[in-house]
Amino acid sequence: MDGFIKGTGFLSPEQVVRQFGLEKGDHVADFGSGHGYLTIPMARIVGGDGKIFALDIQKNSLDIIRSKARLEHLLNIETVRADLEEPRGSHIKAGYINFAVISNILFQVENKIALFEEAYRILHRGGKLAVIEWEGSLQSSLGPPLELRIAKDEASRLASEAGFKLISEFDGGTHHYGLLFIKK
Repeated sequence: MDGFIKGTGFLSPEQVVRQFGLEKGDHVADFGSGHGYLTIPMARIVGGDGKIFALDIQKNSLDIIRSKARLEHLLNIETVRADLEEPRGSHIKAGYINFAVISNILFQVENKIALFEEAYRILHRGGKLAVIEWEGSLQSSLGPPLELRIAKDEASRLASEAGFKLISEFDGGTHHYGLLFIKK
């Protein structure tokens, strides 16, 4: 079970981001970055010539990411307070991003299509989008209630509606699915 967080069945963040195919110098947007679960390992991969935009609506989450980045001397993380359900809510220039991640926030937002449209807007042509979300059919004490979870087919439909094409699935762990899309 290499890559799993011992005793949880969850993939480690490092194992998850290795599946993204990120490269040195990439510019990445982490939608709903939370406490930096994926932000920090992505920042290590893209290096000093790359940039990670940690986007979250909660100021305290962004404060935690800034603290973690300082501890690890990661100067390539920019935290942005963002309402991703609003037009241009990320505050990122159109076509600037190589890779975007929407992780564990679909079940929380009302305007889901706006989230995908914002990812589409900031990605350059051929840019990729990873979607990681709670598995919709597994009853568990972890995560949101089943009725709030977004099924894999629904996430694919939303991404397609915004202009993305599904290119593969990846291992999101025992409680999550992972989908990889490309901007057409």
